[in-house]
Amino acid sequence: MSESPDTVSRGRQWRGYVFRAITWMVAIACFYYVYTRIEAAAARDGLTAIEYLVVFFAGANWTLWLAVMVPYSVFFFLVDAHVTWRVVRWFNAPDLKFTSVLPIRASAYVLSLVSEQVGKGAMSLYLLKRHRVAGWQALSSMIFLGLLEIYQLLMFSAGGVLLDFGVVVDASSLLPLDVILPAVFVFAAVYLPIHIAYFRGVLFKESKLRDKSLLVAFRRARPIHYLLTVLFKAPNLLGAVVVYTVALQLFQVEVSLGQMLAFLPVIFLAAALPLPFHAGALVLWTVLFPDYPEVGAFSLVMHTFFVLFNALIGVLFLPRANKELFVNEEAGTSA
Repeated sequence: MSESPDTVSRGRQWRGYVFRAITWMVAIACFYYVYTRIEAAAARDGLTAIEYLVVFFAGANWTLWLAVMVPYSVFFFLVDAHVTWRVVRWFNAPDLKFTSVLPIRASAYVLSLVSEQVGKGAMSLYLLKRHRVAGWQALSSMIFLGLLEIYQLLMFSAGGVLLDFGVVVDASSLLPLDVILPAVFVFAAVYLPIHIAYFRGVLFKESKLRDKSLLVAFRRARPIHYLLTVLFKAPNLLGAVVVYTVALQLFQVEVSLGQMLAFLPVIFLAAALPLPFHAGALVLWTVLFPDYPEVGAFSLVMHTFFVLFNALIGVLFLPRANKELFVNEEAGTSA
């Protein structure tokens, strides 16, 4: 006997509550861990944790920090919009113009303050209204971008680890990163060609999973699309490595470009975990830089500024985004 729709709905609702409760408990545990590390460092200097953080932030060069962060945030937006435009043109709307993507991508930053899922839906809504692209097919391009984001981070991290494996060994006091990271890199390298071969119809030819609308971007993608997407995304990550290196030095934290190249992509991966306040990244900062537990607080400042400034960019584009989505629907693909 099948369950009623109401029963199924209540079951999903309760699973959602349980999932959110677990993520909040994990996040609280992460914050507590970081706090204990900061408190221990503060005690060595005869300070409370709050006093320790006040001294840390008071010593920063905030003017130069803003001079670095503002241009990078604008640069990030332009690169992000460009790679989104490329992928959507390949798989969904060949006539799409870059200037049409800018306001939609910018407005997604505002929506992401409420929910990442809502933010991702902005492009799908635009493609449905203006280019008659089915929602699942539009979402497939966003999933494709998400997968390539992960692979870009892994590739650059692998490059940084190969260039200076010593920094990974030095950072492996709390976690065996010198074992974990190479294992993850190997798994990702083995999986990608299998993934491409499957969606190109070379492997498991009888499988119907690849025919789902949600996966249409992977079915249409050729190996060159994977390579170009990573290359188009690369400037943002390389810029982030430089920006975070400079920013940490402005906060009197001694780091090298090699450390940032090896660790920052992994930290960004941890930030993608479904935890409130990117608690996974918060802990990883503290683990990777055990001599500077205050970098956990630094990461919160960096992330908060980046999210809010991108949202400000989105606010500036909102009138144009509203026009694209709701005023000129009759214009069709001519936009």
